[in-house]
Amino acid sequence: MTPPMTPTPISTSIASRRQAPSAVLGVMLALATCIAMGAATTAGAAQEQISGQTSAQTSADASSPAGPGEPTSAPYADGGAFDPAIPTLEAVIGHRSGEKITRPADAIRYMQALAAAAPERIKLVEYARTWEGRPLVYAIIAAPERLARIDAVKAGLGALSDPRATDEARAEELISVMPSTVWLSYGVHGNEISSTDAALAVAYHLLAARDDATVRSILQDTVVFIDPMQNPDGRNRFVTNFENAAGLEPSGSRIAAERNEPWPRGRTNHYLFDMNRDWIAQSQPEVKGRTRALLEWRPLVVVDAHEMGTDESYYFAPEAEPINPYVTDAQMAMADQFGRGNAAAFDAAGFDYFTRDVYDKLFPGYGDSWPAFYGAIAMTFEQGSARGLRARRTDGAEFSYRDSVHHHVTSSIATLKTAAAHRERLLRDYWTYQQTGLEEGRSGATKAYIFPAGGALTNGDDLAASLLDQGLDVHRATTDFAACGKTFAKGAFVASMAQPRARLLRTLLDPTSPMKEAFVAEQEKRRARGLEDEIYDVTAWSPALALNVGVEACSADPTATARGGFSRLDAAQTTPGAVIGPREAVAYAVEWGDLNAIRFLAAALREGIAVRSADGAFTAAGHEFPSGSLIFVVADHDRRPEHLRARLLQHAEENGVTVRALASTYLEAGDNFGSDHVKKLIAPRIAIAWDEPTNPNAAGATRFVIERRFGYPATPVRVSDLADKGLYEFDVLILPDVYGSYTDRLGARGVAFLKDWTSRGGVLIAMDHAARFVGDPQSGLSAARRERAVAEADDKTKDAAADAVVDGVIIEDKDAARAAIVPSGGAPDPTSGVFAHADVDHDHWMSAGAPDRVTPLVRGGDIYRPLTLDEGVNVVRFAGAKELLAGGYLWEETRDQLAYKPFLLSEPLGDGLLLTFTQDPTFRAQLGGLDVLVANAIFRAPAHTGKLR
Repeated sequence: MTPPMTPTPISTSIASRRQAPSAVLGVMLALATCIAMGAATTAGAAQEQISGQTSAQTSADASSPAGPGEPTSAPYADGGAFDPAIPTLEAVIGHRSGEKITRPADAIRYMQALAAAAPERIKLVEYARTWEGRPLVYAIIAAPERLARIDAVKAGLGALSDPRATDEARAEELISVMPSTVWLSYGVHGNEISSTDAALAVAYHLLAARDDATVRSILQDTVVFIDPMQNPDGRNRFVTNFENAAGLEPSGSRIAAERNEPWPRGRTNHYLFDMNRDWIAQSQPEVKGRTRALLEWRPLVVVDAHEMGTDESYYFAPEAEPINPYVTDAQMAMADQFGRGNAAAFDAAGFDYFTRDVYDKLFPGYGDSWPAFYGAIAMTFEQGSARGLRARRTDGAEFSYRDSVHHHVTSSIATLKTAAAHRERLLRDYWTYQQTGLEEGRSGATKAYIFPAGGALTNGDDLAASLLDQGLDVHRATTDFAACGKTFAKGAFVASMAQPRARLLRTLLDPTSPMKEAFVAEQEKRRARGLEDEIYDVTAWSPALALNVGVEACSADPTATARGGFSRLDAAQTTPGAVIGPREAVAYAVEWGDLNAIRFLAAALREGIAVRSADGAFTAAGHEFPSGSLIFVVADHDRRPEHLRARLLQHAEENGVTVRALASTYLEAGDNFGSDHVKKLIAPRIAIAWDEPTNPNAAGATRFVIERRFGYPATPVRVSDLADKGLYEFDVLILPDVYGSYTDRLGARGVAFLKDWTSRGGVLIAMDHAARFVGDPQSGLSAARRERAVAEADDKTKDAAADAVVDGVIIEDKDAARAAIVPSGGAPDPTSGVFAHADVDHDHWMSAGAPDRVTPLVRGGDIYRPLTLDEGVNVVRFAGAKELLAGGYLWEETRDQLAYKPFLLSEPLGDGLLLTFTQDPTFRAQLGGLDVLVANAIFRAPAHTGKLR
């Protein structure tokens, strides 16, 4: 299984949390006028943080309204007299709230200043570090007596989280005395800038507005957690770009350089991940740390503050359909209660907002949905982004950065007020959620999920680790056992549904979490009318499918019915590594097929150890080795045999691999190691296309998979430099998914250069929409061709007529009428994201170590015709229509047309190779089940070229 990851420092549409920027709005309920002129001078100085004004400016500006982007005297929230002992943002950093975009280091410095000023009411906790070494912190804000006993709050919520250990009487006792807990998260997308400044303002307000009745009520009944900046690396990227382009005064123009970010933009983290979609995969250290913190505290309410397109107003819950079927009615009712509280605050302030539109709650991998599956009320807030200090909407209206901060503050304080008012209901609903989750798990048709342990061709260890990381209970068999008519080997994993978080387990391990029939029917109607569907993201997300692990949904729970034989896992277990066999070995062999073997190979190549790899399976010393298995021949190494054994042992122990020593290279079956079907591998020099027009998420995920999952370096090369002779330094070039066109950016000269580089022995790998580039006849690179949608009606009803008069047609029914308005020549309707079964051709070396069937994630509408035998090989092709869909919702016509079409193509090009993945095999770094195919492409393919070395 994958070793634990330790981050090391490295020298305008409406979508947000899911697609475009986001920010959080306003603050308080009573957005009143400024503090009276007679307020104390000291309080007036402290007020600067909330109002954005000094006392003198408040007086001077009172008679004239401020324009967009200009200072205003109105406070975010009327807090009465503010405590002068609590420092303002201006006093610590040098600018007023909303006047500038606060830099990441300054945001941390200000939170530290607040903690130093009021240690009895605020505690700052570092929970992780980013890839670039920046700290991630959350603040706990509470009344002094509550903060002094904060561990008791944690223990109480822990007790309410498990009805197996807490009885009803104890739960009632806790509910009667426990506070509600609210976790406010800001800025997971680094260019959704207003949320972090809102977090600083909210923290100040809760500490400084000591005379405010609302604040007193909040702190009496609520513990507040503030995560002010979830993505400091991305925020730093945005602020640096903004400041580099800023001029005499802020510009609200949509095309102003200060607002129009260069690639890759500030949305993502260092590896260009959208961390708001990483809650299931848990690949990034920021998300791992945040998950651990949430599971430690289990806050009752979680808010994720974002920004969306500039033309939008403000969004808060309740959410739009589709809703995940395992979110409870009680949770939705409480979300509606919070929405009503936010609406009252926005109505009082005159702020626009919307609910139940765009932002659904189907995918459980968002920061505003994943917490719902431990029982929280989890919501997203979305603010129309200023994307700078001033913004101009398409209708000409302008608003300032401070306005967007104000809105987030308003919703934050309103949420805290609602949580305080409904303290007992939140606690009781949370307890009931755990009880009913446990009951549903025990009484449902599926009592347990069973899957095999890791090893060649399976990623069971990784799946178990994923479930453990998300707070789920997993057991491991200590003996062989039988269940549901099957026999399972020792080491198999069992995830029992008899646990409070059974709903999360079900939505993770069932292939599909169904949407309501009425919603699905409406989407089909929309398609018929030529409208986009209303599905925001993927409809399939099971880590079992992503890792290609076969899971048995069993009607009996073997951990409950068997006597002994199972141990509960407390933490992910690392597979032990070893070298076994005679010390007087002439060769060593390692099975190929799982991530551990890939990491082992990467380590060996980086050290310069000579490695061979067999294209076919073989049997040595009575042990069967799958195709692709790694071979280390002692004669290939100048060093002493014992030194080679010692180096292999170290890498085996570090990566959980078994190395088998062989006393002879004479095999019982398969090609001997001197055969042409056993290739000597090189340490490939890998380049990844970088910068415009690549899709930054895809480029970053591909780099992450190679560098952090495989442990092998890859060099990003800007697309504008791909026609440079320096490319000949590299053996492999990866073209990740693309926004726009590689052809347009490279030009005819660049395309010709890539063709020459490949034909001289390079390995060119195209992924996802990069397949369009290599498959363009003008590129001359590939015979792959994208298909149009299969016609469903007579062509006469679809042809776009150039003549003024066309032939008449008879439309006999509604189906024919719909077909008559479908444009001809279009692509198949795009799918939001489903898992599809695909079959592997084991006659081709690219299939080495792969199972018979894999499950790529299919998105979009690109479908390619199969290659003919004289053009290349369809190494992996999708299954037939009846068995194609593995998980999610797929349009029927798309399913029928996708059947038997290629997922992975191999084509010779001169002395080189072109490998094309028609879908993204590294999507969000979540598809571990495809790792071996990616590894074959970068590590094994160079050995199959004609390049002279």
